[in-house]
Amino acid sequence: MKGSRAQANKARRANDDGFTPEDWWSRRRNGFGMSLYRNTRDRKVAGVCAGLADHLNVDHWVIRLAALGGFIFFNSLMFFAYLGAWIAMAPRPDEVSEAPYRYDEDMRQDRPVNMFRYPLSPSERLSTARSRMAKIVERTERIERYVTSSRFELDSEFSKMQK
Repeated sequence: MKGSRAQANKARRANDDGFTPEDWWSRRRNGFGMSLYRNTRDRKVAGVCAGLADHLNVDHWVIRLAALGGFIFFNSLMFFAYLGAWIAMAPRPDEVSEAPYRYDEDMRQDRPVNMFRYPLSPSERLSTARSRMAKIVERTERIERYVTSSRFELDSEFSKMQK
């Protein structure tokens, strides 16, 4: 009797799609399937802004500035939104993997992919891209000069003789 009562209560609490509060807490512990956690290591208050910044792959100060603007302009609404995020977002577990890695040519090592974090200013990145393109064009011109020269023909004849 007691078991059937618990099942009836669970069925009553379930929505039309079968979503129960236990499911919500399980999804919360798993970051809602999208790696959404509070960052308690880099926190200022509860780690909500740092966690959102990690999830959106932006600097922490950007989200904190947006939250401050929200507190200034939308006082109590932002307070309750922050409080709700504090409750809804679980602290980041230690075993959660970080962002995917990509090879960085300048550093000559694999680094985490960061969409919005650039070590150089846009003008410096543009000048770096222009210098790389100039080197590529120069190398291509040298290859074209060699291939169209009589030296190339001579070298190819010598290589045929060696075979």
